[in-house]
Amino acid sequence: MKIIIRDYISGDYPQIELLWKITGLGGAIRGDNQKIIENSLKIGGKFLVIEDIRNSKVIGTSWMTFDGRRLHLHHFGIDPKHQRHGYGKALTEASLSFAKEKGIQIKLEVHKENLPAIELYKSMGFQYLGDYDVYIIRNI
Repeated sequence: MKIIIRDYISGDYPQIELLWKITGLGGAIRGDNQKIIENSLKIGGKFLVIEDIRNSKVIGTSWMTFDGRRLHLHHFGIDPKHQRHGYGKALTEASLSFAKEKGIQIKLEVHKENLPAIELYKSMGFQYLGDYDVYIIRNI
């Protein structure tokens, strides 16, 4: 498979909505929609997708919102059919590159049962914050 990691474009949303349904990452029930995504980009956020360039299919997402103080990494995931091929690591690196470019912290929340994701985040420098299932990099 040939993939690229690129910025979100409006035309991606139908595929993203389907991917989030498959992965359980988000959707209308959680208040996620195209308008919210695009508004978050206007105020300093970033939305990256991994695309299989052979068929123009979105297979992964990384949505970073900005609160004026730090980035929050949301809806980070890879289509289960394409997991365990290094795409998550590549998408994490691209996400961290954006945080480094902005010069600010990045944090995320992860389900405590999602051990593969936790190991990925730890390997990329995120630190456990105690009693919360939240990981953060303060000095990128």
